[in-house]
Amino acid sequence: MTTSLDRTANRALTPGLPARSSLTPKTTLAGRLDGAWWPRSRDLAAELPALADALEGHWGRITRVLVNPGHWPVVPHKVAVTGHVLHVGWFTEQDPDKVILLSYTTGRCDLLVIPPETEPASAARLMTAAAVPGSGRTAGALMSGEAATGRRMREARSSEDAWESEGGAAPAHRPHPAAHPVVGARMIALPGRTGR
Repeated sequence: MTTSLDRTANRALTPGLPARSSLTPKTTLAGRLDGAWWPRSRDLAAELPALADALEGHWGRITRVLVNPGHWPVVPHKVAVTGHVLHVGWFTEQDPDKVILLSYTTGRCDLLVIPPETEPASAARLMTAAAVPGSGRTAGALMSGEAATGRRMREARSSEDAWESEGGAAPAHRPHPAAHPVVGARMIALPGRTGR
């Protein structure tokens, strides 16, 4: 399989757009991830500047990024970001669903990388789960859990669609019996009472 990368198209989409990310709130609870990043493309040179800018206030100046090349067609050695150059390295042993960012001032930041083609509802669930303080879940575990959730939701929709296409329908709303007068009932007088 050959992967092609149209650099001009991706850069035309991303300038000026902020990075889509969620970060774990500052806390003493240490987790496996510090948040999540949902890039708009698989072009690291186009996506990293916005991410570095977004993280600078929280993590300080990002100087190095480490990725697994499995999800990135091209891994540049250097990327120009606001005011400095970001050095990019890659390791095939690294979790492919994670990016590691290094800062001189704060240290290391590990982010779940949500694939650009992910549906917004799924991405929102992943961004929330990755930003839970003290979570022991890995990037790979979050992605496989979300894949299972997506499958269950598609199967439920498919079953419901099939049921309705075969003549099934949601049960009709039946009002509570006390909401309507009783028709055809006989009134029986209680002893000691006279009818008026």
